[in-house]
Amino acid sequence: MHAEVPAVKTTPSDEFFLARQPILGRDQNLFAYELLFRAAGEHEDANITDSAAATAAVISHASQLGMAQVVGEQLAFVNVDEFVLMSDFVRFLPPHQVILEILETVTPTPRLLARVVELKQLGFKFALDDVVAFSPEIDSLVALVDIIKVDIQGVARADLSSLTCALRRPQKKLLAEKVETQEEFNLCLELGFDYFQGYHFARPHMLSGRKIAPSDVAILALLDLLKSQADDRTIETAVKRDALVSLNLLRLVNSRAARPGQRIDSLAQALQLLGRRQLQRWLQILLYTAPGATVELKSPLLQMASTRGKLLELMSLKVTPNDPAAADTAFTVGIMSLTEAMLSVPMHDILENVDVATEVRAALIDRTGTFGQMLRVAEVLENAVSGRPLSAALKKLGLTVKEIRDIEFAAFEWVQELSCEVH
Repeated sequence: MHAEVPAVKTTPSDEFFLARQPILGRDQNLFAYELLFRAAGEHEDANITDSAAATAAVISHASQLGMAQVVGEQLAFVNVDEFVLMSDFVRFLPPHQVILEILETVTPTPRLLARVVELKQLGFKFALDDVVAFSPEIDSLVALVDIIKVDIQGVARADLSSLTCALRRPQKKLLAEKVETQEEFNLCLELGFDYFQGYHFARPHMLSGRKIAPSDVAILALLDLLKSQADDRTIETAVKRDALVSLNLLRLVNSRAARPGQRIDSLAQALQLLGRRQLQRWLQILLYTAPGATVELKSPLLQMASTRGKLLELMSLKVTPNDPAAADTAFTVGIMSLTEAMLSVPMHDILENVDVATEVRAALIDRTGTFGQMLRVAEVLENAVSGRPLSAALKKLGLTVKEIRDIEFAAFEWVQELSCEVH
């Protein structure tokens, strides 16, 4: 896998960053990403997410980088207003991989409806954004779109069921957006929603008296062995004690090293080929695998954690290019930052089971220190919040908005490559 930060052509207005918001299916696996561009720094008051400039930026970067680098095999939802819908540059987007999301500010005039029909004939699919009530005005758009997005935070709980019934049509899918808790997800699941958008999957759902599972303890113990520079035989013996770790390790090495007529069945050979640095990273990724299961990179939590890890590693290499040890530490901070949500155990309890450096603990618990600052940057990028916190955090790290955007694209690409390798 290569992690070089790609060169991205500078646009006239280059002070913006990309946020990818996961969209899940009923199985809670990734279905798509909504791509959002946000103005940063001094331009933040001009929120370009809802403008033609934002979509132009999406199209420009998609054509330069390839949509696969940004969203992989998933679909991409891209916001469009009336200006974008009526423009020619929307046709530069790949119809097979893009859902054009019609913003709630769009008025369904006969001219606009005719344009939607024209684009549908070219293969484009559509979603209707931010529906909070049914009206005859939106009915004409509902008839043409493929997916209807309901903002569940804008609808009273008592009215959500009736709105869902009013919007349901044959061949139409319903998407619940701004789903922030497990309870909200369960309610929308019961109401028959097909897709879900929001960060409920990344919110810690603490269970009273919950202990870390034996398989997780085994992985944490292996990480400790690697940190203490244990010899190869000790590490091999420890890996063999856990069948799940052994099987997933062999699966990874075979996906990377397989050649015609060659298969690696020896754990010792696998460990030699993988190397300690990659073994450590693979074990950290395995923390996001349910007990008894194999690694599934369609898990939005695992994708987010892997992306955070690579983001922080690349940030560290940019800030201190001659310190690979710091880059490894940064990767650890990023990927471990979501274990609380995966294990349903407080971060303090997780860190009691693994010996981490003081700066790692400070970053994970308090978001302090250089690595904590990097983690804050990753969290701002994920949530597409105001650009001011991003600019302030980047200034402390000595990074520019363009540099972090290039780093972000490189991290997306790395996760996509990793996802291909384990399937």
